[in-house]
Amino acid sequence: MATWRRITGVAGLAAGAVAAGAGAVVAAERIAIGRAQLLRDSSPPENFGGLRGRALTVLADDGVPLRVEIDDPPPTDTGASQPGPPDPPVTIVFCHGYTLNQDCWHFQRRDLRGQHRLVFWDQRDHGRSGRSPGGSTASIGQLGTDLGRVIAAVAPGDMPVILIGHSMGGMTIMALAGQQPELFGTKVIGVGLISTTADGLDRGSPWMPGPARPVLRRALPVVLRGAATGYRAVLVERGRRVASDVSFLSTRFIGFGDPRVNPATVDFLEQMIRETPIEVIAAFGEALYACDLRGVLPTLGQVPVVVMTGDKDRLISPSLGLELAAEIPGAELVWVPGAGHALILEAPEVVNEAITGLIARAGSGRGARERSA
Repeated sequence: MATWRRITGVAGLAAGAVAAGAGAVVAAERIAIGRAQLLRDSSPPENFGGLRGRALTVLADDGVPLRVEIDDPPPTDTGASQPGPPDPPVTIVFCHGYTLNQDCWHFQRRDLRGQHRLVFWDQRDHGRSGRSPGGSTASIGQLGTDLGRVIAAVAPGDMPVILIGHSMGGMTIMALAGQQPELFGTKVIGVGLISTTADGLDRGSPWMPGPARPVLRRALPVVLRGAATGYRAVLVERGRRVASDVSFLSTRFIGFGDPRVNPATVDFLEQMIRETPIEVIAAFGEALYACDLRGVLPTLGQVPVVVMTGDKDRLISPSLGLELAAEIPGAELVWVPGAGHALILEAPEVVNEAITGLIARAGSGRGARERSA
């Protein structure tokens, strides 16, 4: 049996090694922060969070107010000689991810507005939307039901819809497909899925060390629930407000693949995450781990689908993006080398090009369906 002296001696050596390593890490962090500050100061300003649309409140089935904003394109002259009424415009509905809000679509809103009818909304408990009733359990299924309400409000009648979802927002779309499959191929004419999976987060967390992954998966929901309860929640929120440098570095590592990403973009992502209450993070984190939506993927295959994945995604394994594209009949895969989970902020040109291509393919398919009818 090992003696206490030997155990403490080994522990002392380990502690010394950890301390030395920690010192090197702190030095590297200071250099990284200094470089980020230089880049931040020299970068042209971007109006993050400043783009707004026509506001609308949609009530969920349990009364939660959902904040929706609509960007209408300018009216176009269809020509008096054109026979019959014009086709109803296609509405593109954007569903944001976990701990974010509708402002995360900044570059899509900036570059696509004026060309298409765009709808952005804050999922329940996020952004400017209301909080779920006390005692209710967060679920991806409820988000799918909420999306159905939003679609009915912003695109009534025969107005066609294209759905774009990032991370948890992609799961929201899949949940809707499970609840109302009849919408896909009729009302919903196209789907874009970005940095997401149908298999929840149980198999896809590359940031977790491999050997410790099973233990961390079981422990994480418990830890999150504990951190969101009572005085611990107060302490955690206080710590989140003051740990700016650490938050910046961790957000850059988890959210982005390229460490040279504009620091202002990292700041913007970190701010959205910081503004999400810890109890919301805990509740939806647990829901995401338990989610399994693979059974609805054939329904999505009834319309054009594009799946976008960054090969440096450290939150959802890129292999799950490959599986998702392979399991949706006819889906197109956009593989983005060097990009991370926040693909919509890190590689907006690629994302916007893929969305524009999806709109074109969905529109041509819609015309074919109408002619065949």
